[in-house]
Amino acid sequence: MDDRAGLVRRLKKIELTTNALVEGLQPGLHHSLFKGRGMEFAEIREYVPGDDVRSIDWKVTARYNHPFIREYSEERDQTFYFAVDISGSGTFGSGIPKQEKMLEVMACLAFAALRNNDRIGLCLFTDRVEKFLPAHRGKKHLVTLLNTLIDHEAVSPKTDLSAAARFLGTAIRRRSSMIILSDFMSPDVPGALKILSRRHEVITVRVTDVREQELPDVGTIALEDPETGEQVIVDTSDAAFRKQYAALVAESGRELAAGLSRAGIGYVSLLTTDSCEIPLNQFFRGMKQKRRKHGRLL
Repeated sequence: MDDRAGLVRRLKKIELTTNALVEGLQPGLHHSLFKGRGMEFAEIREYVPGDDVRSIDWKVTARYNHPFIREYSEERDQTFYFAVDISGSGTFGSGIPKQEKMLEVMACLAFAALRNNDRIGLCLFTDRVEKFLPAHRGKKHLVTLLNTLIDHEAVSPKTDLSAAARFLGTAIRRRSSMIILSDFMSPDVPGALKILSRRHEVITVRVTDVREQELPDVGTIALEDPETGEQVIVDTSDAAFRKQYAALVAESGRELAAGLSRAGIGYVSLLTTDSCEIPLNQFFRGMKQKRRKHGRLL
């Protein structure tokens, strides 16, 4: 990433000035994510292949004629892995690059996890896994992760989320919470993450730029794919074209969100110009409330 000194200053500011955000995120981040076989009941949910059959609730299963399992809040500390997309498309941004916004989001969530002495790990990926740091505790380790994200220069400009998902599924045996940060310009994102989500809790944070959603009226321009180098000439003065472009982008976003929801994968969407506090707080608190509600219904 460019301007390393500026990024370090921003990270220090995040640490010093977002105490309220960390305090707000920490309970939701810690208690609404991965649940294991602890002592406190968390919820009853439908059985999916790969679940421990010993967790099946036979009374609920008999009532609904479909297998359900009981989950319990994990009492021990948690393990979080941040998988960050560092492909070429992340260098785009009308204000700040998307990769810098991903760094900001990761820092906010990582500081929240640090407060609870949780383990934190990092995976940097393009169309391959370019860097992997196993999860450990402590501020020194967190600083190492952030420095790695700032300093690493991507080998490939392309994206293949499935490659990262396969690697994480094989490399990480301990059940963990995976937070995937990307613009998700990769084919079949829900399919790539579905298998990973059977063992781990997967949350996706999509970072996009306003200029990717709506084209400005600036006449004839060349649009270039930063991952492939392919260019296309478009006339942005054509109002009908701009409207059609915005509609297609919006529909693509809705399809992505719906596909992830069907796969049981969490989804947060941010623009590079957005402040991340409110969306992240709302998401994690919403997860906690949803699970409590489900626990009461069954």
